[in-house]
Amino acid sequence: MSRLPQLTLYSRPGCHLCEQAAEHLEQMELAYQVCNIDDDPDLRARYGHHIPVLALGERELLRGVLSRSRLTQLKLQLLREFATPTKPD
Repeated sequence: MSRLPQLTLYSRPGCHLCEQAAEHLEQMELAYQVCNIDDDPDLRARYGHHIPVLALGERELLRGVLSRSRLTQLKLQLLREFATPTKPD
């Protein structure tokens, strides 16, 4: 099975949608790190109130409500994208 890369959840304290997103990510066993946008003026300017945002490196994957169904679709997409090709016999 392929190992999925670690994602970044852009968030801020007190954001209920961000807390919900983190719960869903944990339930789905997706590796992620939380980045508080209020700690970085550039991130705060970029995202403002448009959080949570889930990213892979500089690539924004999802924004807004990160429901289990949206995260399931994303996980399947990432599994296909990062699948280790099998060697022919």
